[in-house]
Amino acid sequence: MSLGLGTAPLGGLYAPVDDETAEATVRAALDAGLTYVDTAPHYGLGVAERRLGAVLGRLPRDSFVLSTKVGRLLRPRPPGQGPDAGEVFSEAPPLTRVWDWTRDGIRRCLEESLDRLGLDRVDAVYLHDPDDHEREVYETAYPALAELRAEGTVRAIGAGMNQSEMLTRFVHRLDLDVVLLAGRYTLLDQTGADELLPACAERGVAVVMGGVYNSGLLAGSGVGRAKYNYADAPPALVERALRLRDACARHGVPLRAAALRFPFGHPVVRCVLVGPRSAEEVADNLRCYRHPIPGELWDELAGEGLIPPEFLPKSPPSPSRSMLWGPQIRQTGPTT
Repeated sequence: MSLGLGTAPLGGLYAPVDDETAEATVRAALDAGLTYVDTAPHYGLGVAERRLGAVLGRLPRDSFVLSTKVGRLLRPRPPGQGPDAGEVFSEAPPLTRVWDWTRDGIRRCLEESLDRLGLDRVDAVYLHDPDDHEREVYETAYPALAELRAEGTVRAIGAGMNQSEMLTRFVHRLDLDVVLLAGRYTLLDQTGADELLPACAERGVAVVMGGVYNSGLLAGSGVGRAKYNYADAPPALVERALRLRDACARHGVPLRAAALRFPFGHPVVRCVLVGPRSAEEVADNLRCYRHPIPGELWDELAGEGLIPPEFLPKSPPSPSRSMLWGPQIRQTGPTT
């Protein structure tokens, strides 16, 4: 299936999730065919990885595809130090994140993720949010990942970010298999289409999309109170989201269904991650994914200048958009 499971909510993003609910969520997603799963040490300071491993460790290893991220080591908080600034994960353990882009740091980060997951391998590894560390990526972090791929320790390497500009430079300058772009090819923000997605098409790099609801603003209910990019949404974007919601309503389509399906209009997008925090939300994601969306809605949104007309989604998304890792990506090129 072209949907994948993102696990930030299972680490307690914005609100706590108990172990039982997290396990039920992962099981429901896998049972529904969301067999590509993405996680990171950052999500709940290891909580998401541990909860995910509690389920995946009981399954045949080849029954799912798993990615995690590197760049942040988790270390005990010094005495008297409070939570990390801007902490958004509820009930996180008393740890702190330490940036480390050295070769040893990259390897240690992956080893510690495998320990939390209780698994002997992951399929793909992303450099996670290296916004302030571009030079270190070129000098030490990318070479460390390339070494892991050459050894066969991982099948694919890439980078995951909330911006497209640096990812574009990485795609041009490095030999990546996949990028994870969060929140930059959505109904509200299509900046990823300016340079990154064409670069990925040219270089044969697969694209995974995250953040398709832009932290909640496109989730539909409570638009005026929603978050955008993990902060309170500015009025101009709230107004734009309301226009999108009203247009969808005229065609009998939930806003979140249109938001989920929109990224599939671009041919390089292999997968869209969803982040349910319950089995019920897994079911809702599936309903949105399968909801009939008339072409007239996309035409209206394009005519209003709300989405680019050159990549209007088709219904339903192509079932051929499976995750392809490593050399197989370069042999097939981007999906058409």
